[in-house]
Amino acid sequence: MRTDARRHHDPLVRGFASDNYAGAHPEILAALALANGGHQVAYGEDDYTGHLQRVMHSHFGPTAEAFPVFNGTGANVVALQALTDRWGAVICADSAHVHVDEGGAPERVGGLKLLTVPTPDGKLTPELIDREAYGWDDEHRAMPQIVSITQNTELGTVYTPDEIRAICEHAHGHGMKVHLDGARVANAAASLDVPMRAFTNAAGVDVLSFGGTKNGALFGEAVVVLDPDAVRAMKHLRKLSMQLASKMRFVSVQLEALLARDLWLRNARHANAMAQRLAEGVRAVDGVEILHPVQANAVFARLPHAVGERLQKRFRFYFWDEKAGDVRWMCAFDTTEDDVDAFVQALKEEMAA
Repeated sequence: MRTDARRHHDPLVRGFASDNYAGAHPEILAALALANGGHQVAYGEDDYTGHLQRVMHSHFGPTAEAFPVFNGTGANVVALQALTDRWGAVICADSAHVHVDEGGAPERVGGLKLLTVPTPDGKLTPELIDREAYGWDDEHRAMPQIVSITQNTELGTVYTPDEIRAICEHAHGHGMKVHLDGARVANAAASLDVPMRAFTNAAGVDVLSFGGTKNGALFGEAVVVLDPDAVRAMKHLRKLSMQLASKMRFVSVQLEALLARDLWLRNARHANAMAQRLAEGVRAVDGVEILHPVQANAVFARLPHAVGERLQKRFRFYFWDEKAGDVRWMCAFDTTEDDVDAFVQALKEEMAA
């Protein structure tokens, strides 16, 4: 029986659950159409992946090498494996995505021990790192070999270039390497108003997981090796981790479309601006508390649990800590001022009820 493709959702409906909920940016879709047609060599030997390397050089310097992958979990697991020995461990914040939201993939797929540190704002410091940076000669303890930070953090906060530089100098002084989970690296650069290189390779980061999906791509991220001497066997690890795309041109062309000009920055600036608009509206609502500085495209707030449940029936979002009534509201490249204003109005109505 023949069935025709049809739309199964209302494209006017927006939520504040995740920037992953957004569709693909029209310029990304146009780039995919441009790359379609004809034959290109598979597994990364295509013209688009080759050109992506030159684009990455313009952002991260001439030694940077990009390894496109399917998703952020894959990027993080491949990157962390490339930086460690079999007996190695990773120091990260206890709120880090690699610890909380990747289904145990670093442990089960990568075979890595995660050494987590509590942080008040999602950000590591040299002092916090030292809580787990010890015991390198103790065969009874997994050896700390990597510090993994997230920019911007899972709590929406942003490291300054100086903060990351201090972490890198401290980690390198202990013989450790630094991985940066950059699922929202564009939002961080837009917030700081600096090039991405200012807090990555220029600050001493060894390997970057570069995020595209949360910033307008249809799918696809990349492991960007910033220090070639810090890693080994990247191409083998990518294949072993089931992250080598056969038709890689369709991942690479999306990242090229984001980075070749300023689409990455336009999208990130807009999402950040919508989060600021949302925060301003929320601050005017009695009984709602903003929990963390709004520095990128996330707003964390506390409100009565019953209000949050009612509001969820009108707009999709997630509780961050259900017992406390803490919620997370995310803005995306396609969030509009009208979306934000409608949400704030709904929040006022539910609080008043």
